[in-house]
Parts: sequence; structure tokens; C-alpha cells
Amino acid sequence: MADKPTSGEILGVPYNFERPSISRLLSAHWEPGEGMLVEKPFGIGYTLNLANWRSWIVLAVAGILLWQQEQSPSSPDETEDEPVEVIVDEDED
Repeated sequence: MADKPTSGEILGVPYNFERPSISRLLSAHWEPGEGMLVEKPFGIGYTLNLANWRSWIVLAVAGILLWQQEQSPSSPDETEDEPVEVIVDEDED
């Protein structure tokens, strides 16, 4: 039986299941001259290229959204909601 390929592309999405090395992991996230997204060094899909300035903006926005979510009250006990009156108008034809 033929061996299955460990890297390639399926429906335009790259995959790589070769055993990762430290140098390959580090170099995959820092590729000057490449776009914002680069192929993952291990697994399926793409990852951020930290050599591209746009990736840092994405990380900053994600960090701000995470911080904002952590600051907002999440449990019903912490919120001060007032009761809401709902009026249902049933038309009888």
C-alpha cells in the first residue's frame, strides 16, 4: 500500500503533518517579504506572519476585544437590569 503524503493541499488549504522542528516552527512565523498569512508549520491552514505589520494590528485588536470582554460584567447578578413590560397586541379577524 502506498504511503500517504504528509504535506500538500486540499481544496486550496495547505496541510503539513511532517514532524516539526524548532527552527521550522520559528521561521514559519517570521517570513519577511511574505503576506500577512503564511502556511502553518504543522497542521492545517494558515497562521499569522509576525514579520508583517498587519499581523500586529490583528493581534492588538484581538487583545483589546479580549480585554474589553473581561472588563464587562458577565453574570446576571452583576448587571442592574430593570423589568421590561411586553405588550402583545393580538388582532382577531
